[in-house]
Amino acid sequence: MKTVIFDLDGTLADTSGDLIAAANHCFRAMGEGDVLDPSKDAGTALRGGRAMLRLGMTRLGRADDAATLDRYYPVLLEAYGASIDVHTKLYPHAMEAVAHLKDMGYGVGICTNKPEALAETLLRRLGVRDNFMSMIGADTLPTRKPDPEPLYEAARRAGGDPMQCVLIGDSDTDRNTAKAAGVPCVLVTFGPAGGDMAALEPEALLQDFADLPQIVDRLLA
Repeated sequence: MKTVIFDLDGTLADTSGDLIAAANHCFRAMGEGDVLDPSKDAGTALRGGRAMLRLGMTRLGRADDAATLDRYYPVLLEAYGASIDVHTKLYPHAMEAVAHLKDMGYGVGICTNKPEALAETLLRRLGVRDNFMSMIGADTLPTRKPDPEPLYEAARRAGGDPMQCVLIGDSDTDRNTAKAAGVPCVLVTFGPAGGDMAALEPEALLQDFADLPQIVDRLLA
């Protein structure tokens, strides 16, 4: 079976608002107030908790304070897990595209650098977990993206041949993962980092999920 493997944050759903809120929870606990902006810092949010803390610490003039960053990372994860779906929204037509791909005979799965338990929780809260045949998180395997093995495993668990998959993502991490795996990559242009995607030279750019089935058919023909 050929498979379509999706990144989660910034690809299937805009999770940036809840991620920023969790990071600001940490900065408030430090006595600093809300350091990150939900609009301006959305791109950093989708690179994960440590990236957000690092950005905030830099703004506070504490870029080298690794001990504080390490101390607050678990606090961030706990705060995020408690309010994981307050602001998060699936992108328009995302689940329609997933259903269409399955009807066309493709296996579908998820490969994310979000911790597995958080990813599972979010997908269930959004009511879409059962639509995906596999879900590989940052800590499911010993390695994470851009190592190709999580992508390969997501394809295998979705019932597919790892060399006959396409990765749908929103970042240089996804582009580099697909390149390392030797498979095509489609990058979305509607996420916070969308304007930079063309420079990564993916096999295709996606402006609307309604167009995805046709793009996948072309790339995996």
